[in-house]
Amino acid sequence: MYKTGLLGEPKAVTSEAWNAFASSHAESCCYHQAQWRDVIQAAFGIMPYYIYAVDDKGSIAGVLPLFLSKSKLFGTFLTSIPFYNYGGILAKDQHAAQALLDKAESIALETGARHIELRHVGNIMPDLPTKTHKVRMVMPLPSTPEELWEGFKSKLRSQIKRAQKEGMTVKIGSLDLLDDFYRVFCVNMRDLGTPVWTKKIFHNVLSSFPDQAFICVVYFEGNPAAAGFLHGYKGYMEIPSASSLRKYNRLSPNMFLYWSVLEYACSKGYKYFDFGRSSVDAGTYKFKEQWGSEPQTLHWQYWLADGETLPEINPQNPKYRLLIGTWQKIPVWLANCIGPMVSRSLP
Repeated sequence: MYKTGLLGEPKAVTSEAWNAFASSHAESCCYHQAQWRDVIQAAFGIMPYYIYAVDDKGSIAGVLPLFLSKSKLFGTFLTSIPFYNYGGILAKDQHAAQALLDKAESIALETGARHIELRHVGNIMPDLPTKTHKVRMVMPLPSTPEELWEGFKSKLRSQIKRAQKEGMTVKIGSLDLLDDFYRVFCVNMRDLGTPVWTKKIFHNVLSSFPDQAFICVVYFEGNPAAAGFLHGYKGYMEIPSASSLRKYNRLSPNMFLYWSVLEYACSKGYKYFDFGRSSVDAGTYKFKEQWGSEPQTLHWQYWLADGETLPEINPQNPKYRLLIGTWQKIPVWLANCIGPMVSRSLP
């Protein structure tokens, strides 16, 4: 019923047609846009497989962005999409969805991938093994920043005011703030025991999505104290990366950061703010909940090669605790040198 192909092949559909389909689909997110194919490949050097399905008239009926990761430590696997929270199958019906999955399975078998991870919000493929232990925290936004402020509890407002009283300032921009953002991001990632991403990924996103991607930086005495990366698409403003320096914690720069990005999203007419994923009742969950966000269950769904079990490539896996603890102790300059080489193998 449906034929499949790969973006970039001869006589393939165009990126513009891909994006038009994604934009028109009710369940699409920013990560379904075709530009991510070049953005991630250029930054991390991993192979993209952008699968589409077309009907007998040549009209797109579904899309699936995939990337192949290989490493001695984590193995070989396909992800839609890596490094970010969402992606997965986008299809007009279940037949198109199955055609996309069948093509993805053939790619997995050809490349030796042991699993495919589809980062769905909804239960798109109910017959696949599924993890539902994570939620995304989403907050509806009022029409004005004033309404937003009045909706906060007094304790939350006082924490925001504290940062302002200490003289903290904020800037929202793009490439002009990349160095300051990355300085905070690198320290925070080292402190978490996580290999830092290359700066190229943020540069590529800002360059490829000039009307969708932004940076917010909070300053104390002229130095960056907290920073967030923003991406807006179809009424949603998301903050996929947010960091603050621990030495400034007593001044609440993180609270000022989140107020600033919420105020910005509200003033720009976004309808929802996506705080990203969390484990239910974890510290990050409670932090995001206090702003007024509510959980939506995520459905990360898997194709598994014969004999494989659900993968656990995450910081909660006990087998990685020693590595995380060691990483937290190395100097930031060293983490910055080797982190990008390690992070490209992570999902």
